Amino acid sequence: MIRTRFAPSPTGYLHVGGGRTALFNWLFARKHKGTFILRVEDTDAARNTEEARQAIFDGMNWLGLDWDEGPDKGGPHGPYYQSQRNDIYDNYFEKLLAADRLYNDGGAYRFRFERKPITMQDLVCGEVTIDYRDESNTPDMVVKRSDGSYVFHFVNVVDDLEMRMTHVIRGEDHLMNTPKHLQLIAALGAQPPQYAHIPLILNPDGSKMSKRDAGAAVGDYPKQGFLSESVVNFIALLGWSSKSDDEIFTLIELVDRFSLEAINRAPARFDFEKCKWVNQQHIAKISTETFADLAKPFVEAEKLPITENYAAVISAVKEKVRLLTEVPAAIDFFITDDAAQDAETVAKAKANPNSALLTTLAEHMAELTEWSADIAKEAITTVAQANSAKPGQLMFPVRVALSGRAHGPDLGDVFEILGKERTIARLRIF
Repeated sequence: MIRTRFAPSPTGYLHVGGGRTALFNWLFARKHKGTFILRVEDTDAARNTEEARQAIFDGMNWLGLDWDEGPDKGGPHGPYYQSQRNDIYDNYFEKLLAADRLYNDGGAYRFRFERKPITMQDLVCGEVTIDYRDESNTPDMVVKRSDGSYVFHFVNVVDDLEMRMTHVIRGEDHLMNTPKHLQLIAALGAQPPQYAHIPLILNPDGSKMSKRDAGAAVGDYPKQGFLSESVVNFIALLGWSSKSDDEIFTLIELVDRFSLEAINRAPARFDFEKCKWVNQQHIAKISTETFADLAKPFVEAEKLPITENYAAVISAVKEKVRLLTEVPAAIDFFITDDAAQDAETVAKAKANPNSALLTTLAEHMAELTEWSADIAKEAITTVAQANSAKPGQLMFPVRVALSGRAHGPDLGDVFEILGKERTIARLRIF
């Protein structure tokens, strides 16, 4: 059975690069009906924090990447915190001692490399060879420090063997570590997992993505109004291609299409604007009821009341917003008569000669005995034609008078939601 793992270190928030690594491992396991393991590499006691550990769990849960074995789940190969596995490491350390592959160097123990070329077949990068014949370039590796603690390379290998990993899918920055790990595994008389090293994530300008860059922290996405499924969709596209023109996928569709063969060799470029576009496509796919529920906390955070016609208001802007955080500013003019206006747009509309017809339009509408979007639009046509103007020329000042902005929901929706009296009032005071 396929077994993959995500092994983060709880020294900070869950980085989008770590989220992508977790996702690729999760997708590969789910694709092949395998097992996905979460293992916490918390041996660095000085830097590990409970807050960082919780941020990893929260980020994984928000992304929908459930684990089959690991913290809070247990499993046959625990504990799943490295800090609780020291007895296991001691046993493997003794195996290397017995095999005469370790020697003491100033209180630390080094692993004696075999001095020969080591070739690995990476599932993404292809054949990679490191020549260990030149000791000056590849000095023997410390596996146990003088303070008695074990180094990453050793415990990482032991855990992968103990947890029966079949595939290790990780960032390309670990590629040069793998021949070291293969030497350790051979010295322990074990069979290595298959390795797949995925490309780095770069900023649009080609620089390496840092923790300070926009989009780096998975925990920021829900606060910024992203849907979890859209973020999963977006980070899946960072280094992987569906081999089609399709770019919008559900999690289930990603499982169906994912393969290691489709991972690109070149570094991925992070584009935050595209991430927002992907989010907009996912918002368009969800139901109005779901959208209304997801947007509600953001609306309430801006002190806007949830009115009786909230569902209609939300429906009117569903196709217009990219982020849930944009909803309050998109709907405020529906809910309150003193919403903020775009001063530059208002000035432009007032300078438009056709704005002089708004009072006439208001009076014409006041005489209407029925009200609907079509009737209101027909009133615009009637007034425009009676004053030697085109209906389209009147639309812009009407929109600005009613909403205070140049763009937004369909004007028909604006008429329907504001209603006759509020529409007329806003046209008169513009």
